[in-house]
Amino acid sequence: MNLFANFPLCAALAAIVVAQVSKIPLHLIAARELKPGLAFSTGGMPSSHSAAVAALTTATGILQGIDSVMFAIATVFSVIIMFDASGVRRQAGEQAIVINQLVNDFQSFVEGAKDWNQKEAFQKRKQLKELLGHQPIEVFFGGLTGVLIAILLYQWY
Repeated sequence: MNLFANFPLCAALAAIVVAQVSKIPLHLIAARELKPGLAFSTGGMPSSHSAAVAALTTATGILQGIDSVMFAIATVFSVIIMFDASGVRRQAGEQAIVINQLVNDFQSFVEGAKDWNQKEAFQKRKQLKELLGHQPIEVFFGGLTGVLIAILLYQWY
């Protein structure tokens, strides 16, 4: 079996790459800051999770038909992933922001009370990842990216 002949898989992987790479110029335009590392980060515009599952579902619909069992499975899978990206993962990111602020506030408090600078273990405390999930608009554009990538790639298959 030729792996590159698997259109749904290629569409999903291409959608991930396009969504991740497009975060760099979009952030540059929005924040006037070049951050190449965004290509390897979670969260942000557009959602690569949404792009991947939307491309997979679209490609499955194109090949199998929208009345197929595989399309139904892919659609339900996509809805769950997109809901999770904008719900549970988003909430985890917001909790990480609050926890990181609590840690910073605690460190400031202890610094005022003791010689905090000599305690390296506390100074090297790693912050929790705050950008985990997506705003609903990021999920929407991720999904739209995936659909468009699948349709465009189908022209070559």
